[in-house]
Amino acid sequence: MSFRIVVLCLLVFAGVKKAHAQFLFDATKAEMAGNADWVIDADSHNLNVTNGNGSGTTGTGGNESNPQGVATPAASGITSSTSETYWTGALSAWGVSLVKSGQAVSTLPYNGSITYGNSSNAQDLSHYKVFVLCEPNILFTTSEKTALLNFVLNGGSLFMIADHGGSDRNNDGYDATDVWNDFLSGTSIGISFNGDDLATSTSAKIDTSTSDPITHGSGGTVSSFYYADGSTITIDPTKNSTAKVAVWASATASNSNALVAYASYGAGRVVAVGDSSPFDDGTGDPNDTLYDGWDDASGNNGKLIMNASLWLAAPEPNAALLSLLAGGAFILLRRR
Repeated sequence: MSFRIVVLCLLVFAGVKKAHAQFLFDATKAEMAGNADWVIDADSHNLNVTNGNGSGTTGTGGNESNPQGVATPAASGITSSTSETYWTGALSAWGVSLVKSGQAVSTLPYNGSITYGNSSNAQDLSHYKVFVLCEPNILFTTSEKTALLNFVLNGGSLFMIADHGGSDRNNDGYDATDVWNDFLSGTSIGISFNGDDLATSTSAKIDTSTSDPITHGSGGTVSSFYYADGSTITIDPTKNSTAKVAVWASATASNSNALVAYASYGAGRVVAVGDSSPFDDGTGDPNDTLYDGWDDASGNNGKLIMNASLWLAAPEPNAALLSLLAGGAFILLRRR
């Protein structure tokens, strides 16, 4: 191996040169049910997902967003001045912002499959870097839990967004906190949702340390976080020493009153947010009443979400491999 090749490998694995991450937004867990529209773009609004009928059906009585896999118009038309209304969905501001930051986005439609390592699935999680589930309302199957866990363990990232307890939008007996806790209980990720219902407010405490990647990042510095009826989060550092809190619900910070938490797990990363309202941009399904939490003047919600997204998109380099390559470079330098 030449000295030039070693240096090139060091640069690549250190993250100096990174490929753009792929964000996949889920729509298989009734994320469009009731007065919610957790999609980046939908050209049709003919889905029925409000009567406990699983991921949805099309036809008579359906009026919820039915997002397609690829948003239209094409992401290639987005510039620095493009409005979030370029796409139609309550998460369009998030999607457009990701594209502006150099990321690629797509959607797993309501009839798609959550798999990892399935070569016959064109939208298998192995093709993506970050999987986003904003307020899933249907429990994961055993195979889906395995897919999600292996995805993260092998370097993928998971954005977990819930809502307050009792927010069962599709009337199947489970809300987003139930869905997430059912998945998390079988892991050592060290994060769980408390399933309570916080009153609408501005967060009382933010991690102000510059080392916190969620409150300090390329998306901007976060000084406040505005939520509207969400669930608090508990972290358990005894299960996962990397689990940390970025935003607390009260001035007295504890491991059981988080609003935003994050952790590394295996080779991947996870972020958990207890409320979906900050992600809503106020536009989308004309059949829903939506609210602009993304740009709410009471908080830096958009900044926090982008910081979290980009942190998830850029996992730490492989320390062991960096050490090995650095050793090789040092030996070559001595020989030269």
